[in-house]
Amino acid sequence: MQVEHEEQNHRFVVRLPDGEAELGYAPQGAEVLNLHHTYVPSTARGQGVAEVLVKGALDYARQNGKRVIPTCPYVQAWLQKHPDQNDIVAAG
Repeated sequence: MQVEHEEQNHRFVVRLPDGEAELGYAPQGAEVLNLHHTYVPSTARGQGVAEVLVKGALDYARQNGKRVIPTCPYVQAWLQKHPDQNDIVAAG
């Protein structure tokens, strides 16, 4: 699965046969992304698509010197399972 970053639409996307999965974000200044919404079509749920989106978003943030605010419940849960990734979370 390939994650595409649609910066103008503030989202990370995986294109699937049954539609698009996305992780939406809102920029918070120049250096922080508020990861606020994850959507995966019902036919693709449980197949790791949301995890691929989160990893893609975090990789993008790291590569571009940004930090994230995980307001999406899925992103929050994923980060709890992967505490080694919490260094990229912006201090609240």
